[in-house]
Amino acid sequence: MQTLLSGRGNMAGAAGLTEAVLYDTLVNYLVSMARTVEGAMNRALEAIVAVNETRTWALPGEVFLLEPRINEMEIVIDEHAIRLLRRGSFSDDEVRLIVAALKITNDLERIGDLAVNLAECVISLREMAPTQAPEELAPMTSAVRAMVSKSLGALIYRNVEMAGQVLQSDDVVDQYRDRIFDQLMQSMTQQAALVSPGMQFILATRHLERIADHATNIAEDIIFWVRGLDVRHGRGLAMNTEAAKQIPAAGEEVIENSRALHSDVTPA
Repeated sequence: MQTLLSGRGNMAGAAGLTEAVLYDTLVNYLVSMARTVEGAMNRALEAIVAVNETRTWALPGEVFLLEPRINEMEIVIDEHAIRLLRRGSFSDDEVRLIVAALKITNDLERIGDLAVNLAECVISLREMAPTQAPEELAPMTSAVRAMVSKSLGALIYRNVEMAGQVLQSDDVVDQYRDRIFDQLMQSMTQQAALVSPGMQFILATRHLERIADHATNIAEDIIFWVRGLDVRHGRGLAMNTEAAKQIPAAGEEVIENSRALHSDVTPA
């Protein structure tokens, strides 16, 4: 992490580095930022689900402390990508990587901001009388956590199939959001005391849904980087059948290995 945050000072000497090293550095920067964002998000998710438990009391503060680091990472990666653009000609794969990196960092930074928003919801809820979290909030956070985790795995292993799984999961999160909203509205109309905490939980589900949207954007950018396919705005449905034909037979082993390794990428 220190290497990433000191990246600005090291870039002055990057002119003598080979193109391969510079592109590998860009990918490593992206992975480091993604791990940090995922760590902040996981803390926020744990805090909102177990909002009344003392074991989660310190988690919102940890999320707040991680935000400046995430913002700094975004700046470092953008500067590195711009430095690459100034160097001259590129292969198609290199151009796609730079374009994808600039977009992925924006989505990662937004996920970090949404983790802060969730932490603020937790603090607001703790200032009210203890209230039971909606029943389906825990499975919704699990679905969001899985989407971000698979996006990170797709980035690390350049795994198109894992990125495709993220695209397929977005509707599940939307369904959780709608059901929780209906349940909260029903309870708030019956008990006035539940209005304030209910509104905080509705805000939380909105933040969770937005995190899932950004994870979807990241997955789309990874597919564009690896395969050169634009799957935005619903074109991913067609991609699921077409891209499977483009993945080489040897890819099955890569996908299997990535699934086995990804459980250890980010500690619980």
